[in-house]
Amino acid sequence: MKKRMLVMENGVTFTGKAFGSSTENAGEVVFNTSMTGYQEMMSDPSYCGQILTLTYPLIGNYGINRDDFESITPYIKGLIVKSASVHPSHFRSRFTLHEWLKANNIPGLMGIDTRKLTRMIREHGTMKGMFCETDADIEAVVAKLQETAFPNTQVAHVSTKTRYVTPASGKRIVLIDYGAKKGIIKDLNALGFEVIVVPFNTKAQDVMALSPDGVMLSNGPGDPQDIPEAVETVKDLLGQVPIFGICLGHQLLALASGASTEKMRFGHRGANHPVKDLRTGKVAITSQNHGYTVNPSSVSETNLEITHVNVNDQSVEGLSHTIHPAFSVQYHPEASPGPEDAKDLFLAFKHLVDTYKPVTKKEGIVHA
Repeated sequence: MKKRMLVMENGVTFTGKAFGSSTENAGEVVFNTSMTGYQEMMSDPSYCGQILTLTYPLIGNYGINRDDFESITPYIKGLIVKSASVHPSHFRSRFTLHEWLKANNIPGLMGIDTRKLTRMIREHGTMKGMFCETDADIEAVVAKLQETAFPNTQVAHVSTKTRYVTPASGKRIVLIDYGAKKGIIKDLNALGFEVIVVPFNTKAQDVMALSPDGVMLSNGPGDPQDIPEAVETVKDLLGQVPIFGICLGHQLLALASGASTEKMRFGHRGANHPVKDLRTGKVAITSQNHGYTVNPSSVSETNLEITHVNVNDQSVEGLSHTIHPAFSVQYHPEASPGPEDAKDLFLAFKHLVDTYKPVTKKEGIVHA
């Protein structure tokens, strides 16, 4: 099997075996600590532009099936594993990991010390990396990585370009797609909601023209401050309709309410993050994938209250608006992959939608 090298922007190199595509991609190198769910992770649009490192040592042992994708098109720039299974064993398996990566033009690297790479990222923070031939000029690659600024248009890249509907017989939710996972739509449909998915840059008046009973702000890649038009839309929607934000949607609700966000050293990516509900004291084990967080000190100057915190580092994991019917969480209640401890948040959103009484103004009189 052909060898391949990963060159990091700090000059550290890792040499292993190549699989998947032969493309020499570059991207931000991140790690996920989940033990299962590699198919969902690789197809999660939130990884757009990133090289995904999986810390669990054996990946691909149950193959690739037709059902567990979180998007039709994968957006990762590469995959790094300790060992990739050549002969998967599962009744739903249709392709090997190598076959699927090659078909989607995604390079893979295996056989390196993934734990060493992870420790380096944890210590120094996420950094850029590039797949190269083993005889590449390392100094030249490092210089190129250090000089290269990756695009900040990930959301525009992964968001739907046109509206579409997933029908149901219940109330209507407009899902603003910043890189939405299929699992979110699936859980909304399971509650009987009709879901209309719209592009990330849809204006508030166009959202309200669809007569929604609620609005969902989806997950997505990148820095929330890179999409100011989305912040303005959320700001205009506040008070008009119940809102539920997940991951990037959580950060956008914070920005729209006057709080601030900041980049984390290496982010939260895994399926075992403990989150405490400050209102009940209950701790849920959650699935997470984000590199930015809400600055907790900025929340005190807004009409938001912190409802959930991360048990490990006390970062903000949940917000609720004190005036308008809106709340958000930094983690993934739909999981996909991961534990489903937080599924009841979809029920909380349904309750908010079902009990919400819109306020209308007519001839100077406010009717509720």
